[in-house]
Amino acid sequence: MARTWIIVPAAGGGTRFGATQPKQYADLAGAPMIVRTLERMAALEAAATIVALAPDDSDFERMVGRRPLVHPLHCGAPTRAETVRNAVHAMAPGCADDDWVAVHDAARPCVPRDALARLVTQLQDDPVGGLLAIPLADTLKRGTASDAEPRVVRTEARAGLWLAQTPQLFRFGVLTRALALAGALDCTDEAQAVEALAATGACAMPRLVHGSPANIKVTWPEDLSLAAAILASQAAA
Repeated sequence: MARTWIIVPAAGGGTRFGATQPKQYADLAGAPMIVRTLERMAALEAAATIVALAPDDSDFERMVGRRPLVHPLHCGAPTRAETVRNAVHAMAPGCADDDWVAVHDAARPCVPRDALARLVTQLQDDPVGGLLAIPLADTLKRGTASDAEPRVVRTEARAGLWLAQTPQLFRFGVLTRALALAGALDCTDEAQAVEALAATGACAMPRLVHGSPANIKVTWPEDLSLAAAILASQAAA
């Protein structure tokens, strides 16, 4: 029976967040944000969770400490893709090609449990895997490159466009081959690497599984209050 493994990339410095420490350690409702994320991902009942940390990270041990089936690994690299690839390589001795690997942003602490269940259920028989995403509902504008006085270039058609979320859940063998491709380290998420593998004819394209607007990514300091409100509403439901 295929097992599930989790990778939480947490090697970024959070420069856009503007704090003195990486944003994954920012306080969210009384605990570091990464703790909230790990608590939520525990619903997947994975064989193990790898938290991919920067080589010089000392905050995880101090602020999070030991947790059952959670293994910090100082394999972080300059890009997310390289960090995930390093984690996948470290996991390889214990994984089978048909096992599942769920990659989830440390800064998405509010992913609903029903969205996680939907992802697993809809992909359980899929040979490739897929990701949580939501159809684009807002009008989409392409702007000029100027940061000082940006102007609209045109309105883009939004039909068929989705906003990618995490977790992104792929077969271990598929993800390993995708991350080994030339150019894979330039990909901004795992699905993009798998798309490149699919373009070679080696597999099908990733499945899209309906996610949730509540599954926000904390990018700016003001996002923390929104995340706290979402967690509170989820706990009260």
